[in-house]
Amino acid sequence: MSTRHSKAAESYLQNDSVVSRHDKTFFGVRQKRDNMAKALPEWEDLREAASQIKKHTATHLADYLEQFEANAVKNGVCVHWAEDADEYNRIVQDILKSHQVKKVVKSKSMLTEECHLNEHLQAAGFDVVETDLGERILQLMHLAPSHIVMPALHVHREEIGNCFRKLIPDFDVIAKSYGPELPQDPNDPTFLTYVARMHLRQQFAEAECGMTGANFGIAETGDVVVCTNEGNADMSTSIPKLHIVSMGIEKLIPNYEAMGVFQRLLARCGTGQETTVYTSHFRGPRPGGEMHIVLVDNGRSSILGNAEHWQTLKCMRCGACMNTCPVYRRSAGYSYTYFIPGPIGINLGMLRDKRKYSDNVSACSLCCSCDNVCPVKVDLSSQIYRWRQELDALGKADPMKKLMSQGMSVLFGHPAVYTGALRLSPMVNWIPGPLISLPVNPWTYGHEMMKFPKKSFHQLWKEKKL
Repeated sequence: MSTRHSKAAESYLQNDSVVSRHDKTFFGVRQKRDNMAKALPEWEDLREAASQIKKHTATHLADYLEQFEANAVKNGVCVHWAEDADEYNRIVQDILKSHQVKKVVKSKSMLTEECHLNEHLQAAGFDVVETDLGERILQLMHLAPSHIVMPALHVHREEIGNCFRKLIPDFDVIAKSYGPELPQDPNDPTFLTYVARMHLRQQFAEAECGMTGANFGIAETGDVVVCTNEGNADMSTSIPKLHIVSMGIEKLIPNYEAMGVFQRLLARCGTGQETTVYTSHFRGPRPGGEMHIVLVDNGRSSILGNAEHWQTLKCMRCGACMNTCPVYRRSAGYSYTYFIPGPIGINLGMLRDKRKYSDNVSACSLCCSCDNVCPVKVDLSSQIYRWRQELDALGKADPMKKLMSQGMSVLFGHPAVYTGALRLSPMVNWIPGPLISLPVNPWTYGHEMMKFPKKSFHQLWKEKKL
């Protein structure tokens, strides 16, 4: 049985200040989301509408995909279909080779992370530059994203400053152009942002191809919609004449009316904003250029055929479930074995490979908070619960938990044993604390042992004292 998540989480929890900062940061985003929701009387109606639109689109996906392709082609776009990650990577590489591209600038795309596109292109000799600031920081540090919307929020500014000074070749030149006086703090956020902006500006100017993901694809018009807060998607497509869009087939929605619903939900749920700073619509190639859209399946059709777990296709990757999840907030993204962490990542990982990612299903308290904040009403916690029921058949059930369950079955199945245990339970109060906190009782890590009352609930009920 794999215990990768629990071991990684235990290691992360050793640094209380880091854990506290991570917890407060992401719960702060959750609170911003709540404030945005309270400001809209129609909030729950929007969630229900989004859920039904996604359900409708998923159950008519073939029709909408054909409509989207036909309209995109009419707009002058080249549309490609990729069955899996390998085919997707080959398609992108072939497009780049045919245009003699050397440098590619990319806006953030979790689909490219899923398919390991960067590694594939770099191995083939292409210079691939992430242009989302968080993604660029992580790329320079050779780290993976720990969150799907705020990928580098776990990195401290001191680490970022050290990274920039070491790995941005023209750092000193950029620093001299900052102004008459450099800030006293070498890791001043405004200064570091300026360095990143000037560094990336040069990358945009040198690139022969810009790549974007797609938050939404609109079937009725053939549009691709990309939502960012930095404008990097616009920069990636406004200078290079070649634009490649990577889009999972589940990102499709029917029309602009549906887009209006999702636009009101996405940023409010993901970052606590009314809307993203940039909402860019790409309908066709720029004058004298080319636009390619690669529609990627990579297992999504199989998910659609899964009666118990198809709802994961409704997810629009806002990250709200991570921001509210008590396990994610206190164990961080790198403790998960799938590249997407949190509640949605647990489910997506299991759909990808049950045996490989089974350790993640225990990274859930079943508090159902993720269900309550999901803008498209994906039943995340219920799906995780159902995955847990399969662990024993997979040979991945925790032996200790199985033993505990058997013991509880005996306890609750025999009233006399249960009653006797209740009467004896107050004796635990007399056991010295250090003995209770021994390593054989890992529950006490981060917990204080409860004090058992002298009388049980059953006794108080019989005495009519409740």
